[in-house]
Amino acid sequence: MTRFRKRLTAERLMEINEKFINDAQNLEPIKQSKDKDDDDKKNPPTNKGTLIVDATCAPSQIKYPRDHELLSEGREKLEGIIDFLHDPLEGRKPRTYREKARKDYLRLARSKKNGAKKIHKAVGKQLRYIHRDLMIIERFMSKGKTLPGKYQKQLDVIKDLYVQQKYMYQNHIHSVSNRIVNLRQPFLRPIVRGKAKSPTEFGAKLDISVVNGLVCLEKQSFEAYNESELLETEIEHYRERYACYPTRVLADKIYRNRSNLAYCKERGIRLSGPALGRPKRAAVVDKKAEYKDICDRVEVERAFSLAKRRFSLTQIRTYLKETTQTVIALSILALNLSKLQCVQNINWLLNLLQILFDGFIYEPDKKVAFMQ
Repeated sequence: MTRFRKRLTAERLMEINEKFINDAQNLEPIKQSKDKDDDDKKNPPTNKGTLIVDATCAPSQIKYPRDHELLSEGREKLEGIIDFLHDPLEGRKPRTYREKARKDYLRLARSKKNGAKKIHKAVGKQLRYIHRDLMIIERFMSKGKTLPGKYQKQLDVIKDLYVQQKYMYQNHIHSVSNRIVNLRQPFLRPIVRGKAKSPTEFGAKLDISVVNGLVCLEKQSFEAYNESELLETEIEHYRERYACYPTRVLADKIYRNRSNLAYCKERGIRLSGPALGRPKRAAVVDKKAEYKDICDRVEVERAFSLAKRRFSLTQIRTYLKETTQTVIALSILALNLSKLQCVQNINWLLNLLQILFDGFIYEPDKKVAFMQ
């Protein structure tokens, strides 16, 4: 199963998802040409449909990161590397004070009330233990000893963690760029969402678009980004699929910046939401259209809820970066398949298996017999 899963990259799954969407809506891939572009400029097609966009986070199942716990875990890994590098025939093993360091960590971990000064002091102790272990490893390496790939990756991650934690310790701050929150998955980053239940989540941030109930994954990244920068790309993606721009775009307030508003106005697209700036006295608000936009935009929140409750988008348990991206793409694909299960579900599933294992090119019009 691992061999087959490695063939399921996120990009390939999104191509399959796109073909399912086109097949479900009886769409043909549009081939753009210079003549057609000139015709579109002279006689632009009429806007049709509604595009709903939003962003969320797919949190990974990791322990909540605390500075002293991360440092203690890194220290224990360094002690394992020292044990690997040490040869008993060379004499006594360098002193690492591992028992004392463990007691210092447990003294804070088992304490019920931990003040800022107490935590700051404990972090400083763990940093000094790690510094000592890194110096010991450097002396081993200077003698010509080498580490296998597994230990070398661990050492590189711990060095980055030490630099970040030392910088925050010396400057009395609690944030740094590209902060490491998990030693086993160093690519994870804190994503600030501002939710009441979990203001900060640790995982991949993803942006989706919903058209006629079907979901398309526009972008996923482990780095925090501003989702408003993707609106133009998502609208152009809609135009490539349907050969026209949408009539309206339903999105959060963060998407309503000046550049996006000007872009939508130029193409005759109505971007939902209130106008920028202070409300004018003579402004006329279409409350009926505003209420309809709010009701229709619930579709994207429903897609997020369904993907997280039924398709494990909130329970990412994979450890590799590529595998995590594949699991997220599979969740979106499974979400669409669940909505299309009553319409040619068996035929699509058999074609999907042929795509994965035989390199078969998907053809919506080709029927596959169930008995085969």
